[in-house]
Amino acid sequence: MYTGTPQGNIVGLSDKIVKQLDLFVREPDSRNVEYTTPPYRNYDRILCALLKPRQRLRNYLKTLGDYTILPGSTLSLGNTDRFYRSDPNNPYHDYIEHTYGTDVVTASIHINIGVNDTEKLIQACRLVRVEAPLFLALSASSPFLEGKVTGFHSTRWQMFPKTPSIVPLFSSHNHFIDWTKEQLTAGTMRNVRHLWSSVRPNGDNRPYNLNRLELRICDLIVDPIALLAITALLEARIAQVINEENLDPLKDSKFTQEDLVAIADTNELAVAHNSLDAELQHWQDGRKIIAKDWIEEIYQEVFPIAKQQGYSCFLLPLKKILREGNQAQQWLNLYQQGQDIPSILQEAIIKMAQQEKDLESKLCQPILVA
Repeated sequence: MYTGTPQGNIVGLSDKIVKQLDLFVREPDSRNVEYTTPPYRNYDRILCALLKPRQRLRNYLKTLGDYTILPGSTLSLGNTDRFYRSDPNNPYHDYIEHTYGTDVVTASIHINIGVNDTEKLIQACRLVRVEAPLFLALSASSPFLEGKVTGFHSTRWQMFPKTPSIVPLFSSHNHFIDWTKEQLTAGTMRNVRHLWSSVRPNGDNRPYNLNRLELRICDLIVDPIALLAITALLEARIAQVINEENLDPLKDSKFTQEDLVAIADTNELAVAHNSLDAELQHWQDGRKIIAKDWIEEIYQEVFPIAKQQGYSCFLLPLKKILREGNQAQQWLNLYQQGQDIPSILQEAIIKMAQQEKDLESKLCQPILVA
């Protein structure tokens, strides 16, 4: 997440934050800071685990001055011509700055879902790779950069340096291990974490010990209810994969593996442009389909699974996103109505803080008391 002023100006404070607050880690540029939630099974607990660190961060920022947390996934009001190093002596950060510049100074959400069976995890990664654009469509929140409208709903994903440039659909765990070794040897990846794709297998000893799927394509989703809805959609889709052997692009598509990768990449770019309204190509048969219609189809498929497993109520807010638009679309509507970008961001900053306060008092306090 970005830190900055209530006026929408992003200010680098991560070097101070990580020294004072546990759970927070620095990014190469000091203007954003990252925190991680514990791997809970219960959505109510996840909601509070999302909110509590933000409250702690907000309280700490007040001790530094008139600072707050900012929504959005790009440097909406600037400054993109300078890198603000959070750790000037870190050689990996030095590599990041000189290789990618401020294209990587973005804010996002990475969603991890645990999967015990490694081969099922790899199968889930294949499916989510070709459907990842749908999750970006729901989460898009970066239509502005340097105080201007960019023409993209997700400017972040349009400019983010996907690395390596070509990532296959992994046919097995062994394929993922061998491919990773090849990239490290060739230097296209500097370390095992240097796989910046829309989705990747994750674990404590990559590429060998894997236990979760990590979806990396989503823009920053500041609304915790919307974030949990998107998470529930992902979890239910993965649960469907676990139960259905043929729900697999390598088994249930007329396209070759190389074609599927190209389709996924093209769909990602289309969604970066137009999010929920983007016209996409379906991975199964190549038919044209609008992103929000595809999401609705999957929603209907997985709702019974989520209901059986007890979290279908967390899926319901997806309907609101499909009906009212994602964050980027809502901001662009305000801009088209004549509101300037700074005032749009300032209102969003206030709304974000109030929403967190309301959710924390209404939902998290009773859980803590119980």
